[in-house]
Amino acid sequence: MSNEDFILNAEARDVSGKGASRRLRREAGLVPAIVYGGRKNPQNVTITLRELTKHLENEAFYSHIITLNIGDSSEQVILKDLQRHPATNFAMHADFLRVSKTKKFNTKVPLHFINEATSKGVKVQGGKVQHSMTELEIACLPADLPEFIEVDLANVELGGIVHISDIVLPKGVESIALQQGEDHDLPVASIFKPKGVAGDEDEEAEGDAE
Repeated sequence: MSNEDFILNAEARDVSGKGASRRLRREAGLVPAIVYGGRKNPQNVTITLRELTKHLENEAFYSHIITLNIGDSSEQVILKDLQRHPATNFAMHADFLRVSKTKKFNTKVPLHFINEATSKGVKVQGGKVQHSMTELEIACLPADLPEFIEVDLANVELGGIVHISDIVLPKGVESIALQQGEDHDLPVASIFKPKGVAGDEDEEAEGDAE
């Protein structure tokens, strides 16, 4: 888990609707957002585009507890959803979910694949890695939220498939998919033979023919 503390400053907003949101973004450089969850009612807020954009450049921000200051109060939240402009990629709207220190919550964290180039299937057998997933939905307490989850491919051979159940999850972290049964143990990554690359058996056959 990252040791960095993420703090966002927000202001409550009373107006809502697409027209009002467009004016906020265009005239004031603000990003409309909503805070929801817990026992409180949802609250509409605004955040400066500059401050939000700076945090979004850090991968840890997407899977980290954020202190959201709203006026004189503060909330512990995670970034649950983000809408970006299709052309400029600027943030257009953000959803923040309130979290409790004593209650598990669901969120998605990125997968980091390690030892790809040195894995047996790639380095020795000439295969290529294919990623079937780039993030994993998990359940955990806020204190156990990982910044990312590592998927070690060191011992994966050509034709091998890594499933969710093969991932070593950090303490206190559970896979939502595996909670739903074995049928949801989806593939995460695999090592396959690139098209046009002859295998050992083909090479041996050609040698015998000669």
